[in-house]
Amino acid sequence: MVMDMFKKAVLIIHGFAGGTYEEEQLANYLELNREFDVFQYTLPGHEKNLSKIERQEWISASEDKIEWLIRNGYNRIYLIGHSMGGVIATYLASKYKEIKKLVLAAPAFHYLNVIKDDLNVGKSLKIAPKIIKDYGSDEIIARMLKFNVSVIKEFMKLVKDYYDYPKYVTCKVLILQGKNDILVPITSSQYVYSNLKSKSKKLILLNDVTHDIFRDDNKEEIFRIVEKFLKR
Repeated sequence: MVMDMFKKAVLIIHGFAGGTYEEEQLANYLELNREFDVFQYTLPGHEKNLSKIERQEWISASEDKIEWLIRNGYNRIYLIGHSMGGVIATYLASKYKEIKKLVLAAPAFHYLNVIKDDLNVGKSLKIAPKIIKDYGSDEIIARMLKFNVSVIKEFMKLVKDYYDYPKYVTCKVLILQGKNDILVPITSSQYVYSNLKSKSKKLILLNDVTHDIFRDDNKEEIFRIVEKFLKR
């Protein structure tokens, strides 16, 4: 049993148009480790649809979760952020001193063929068939039903708002990036890595892994990498 003065929490933040199901297997795996308690939550609007959500609601809900953990005695918080969740987690790590470790899985500072609002439509259309192949048409349709133009703009604005925040992060950081990720390019993780102020940081590029890192065929190996980083 971990003494209260050393209470540790792992908080997992899912990505845009996703949900806790994406990281559920990772959460279950980490739950078996008695060194920390594991928490997940659903970002506002992701329960049903994203039609009336503003980006500040995602930020406020995430800040509320961190502050709830702090009020409940967790003075060592380990954040895991996937895709857009990685952008949010980067911001949180820059703000709260209680966040001691940060895991970023394909952090979406760059996405599709967009870098800082510069969209290459031609290249984005070319990869559409590959996205359907990786995720399956049923899941793609389910996610598309959550989309409208306004919420996509909110996602893009959120990335723009926090694009420079890696340079404010000083805690220990592990970045995971699949080499076969066609939604978030390797340049995104490289950008984060090169701009972090952390003295301890590591970028791992994963062979044959897509954007869906924590549900990949190699997930057990990836889970062990995350666990080792959190326990170290």
